[in-house]
Amino acid sequence: MMMTYIILAAGKGNNLAPLTLKYAKTSFKLDEETTVLQRMVRSIRKADKNAEIAVVVGYKAEEIKKELEGENVRFIMNPFYEVTNSISSVWFARDYLERENVTIVHGDVVFSDEIVERYLTVPTEYPYVLGDSSCVRPGAYNIVSKDDQVLVMSKKLENFSAKYCCMTKLDPVSSRLLKEEIDSMINGNMYDQYFEDSLVQMIMFHDFQLFYVDIAGQKWSEVDTVDDLLSAQEIHRSNQAGLLQH
Repeated sequence: MMMTYIILAAGKGNNLAPLTLKYAKTSFKLDEETTVLQRMVRSIRKADKNAEIAVVVGYKAEEIKKELEGENVRFIMNPFYEVTNSISSVWFARDYLERENVTIVHGDVVFSDEIVERYLTVPTEYPYVLGDSSCVRPGAYNIVSKDDQVLVMSKKLENFSAKYCCMTKLDPVSSRLLKEEIDSMINGNMYDQYFEDSLVQMIMFHDFQLFYVDIAGQKWSEVDTVDDLLSAQEIHRSNQAGLLQH
């Protein structure tokens, strides 16, 4: 089965300004030869040779395209990245939601090879998101869950179960439902929402069942701060060292 990966890499990364004045944060280097986004693409490709990878670009689009030259990816432009949020990026990539097994992942995240191999590149029969119950802080995009099901996700929660790890897995039915919901929200001028908010709308108003997998204790970093970047570089280094030992 061919798997499809939509990587969201259109945003400006304002929270890391002024470091992002000249470079997209996905272009930060993990080592001399690897950026955050290159690592994501290459680690998916290493675990899934037949991967169909679509990268949604916006800010510094031409530089990102150069960076991924020869990586066998397709590019989708979100020309309104300055005034929209990730729901618009997924809307521009909506044709890919008609594939059989879809993974949507943020381009500014570094996962250990273990997470990529165990979750990102494995087909799923039901929709789920990754969360980390050991990494909870107010103001992050957090998950409230009961048992293994998501009740709500938001940045505005006072009590929560886990931090959302920026990855959503969809089976054929849920990806088509998401496409419909995103169409509806964009038609309602909700272009400044996170795409994950459409999943929440589906849970709240359409009895949609979204599941949650806790990856507490496993290595990952969303590059939102300089400390996050240092953590990401450490994850990358330790995975590279593990490869060398083999």
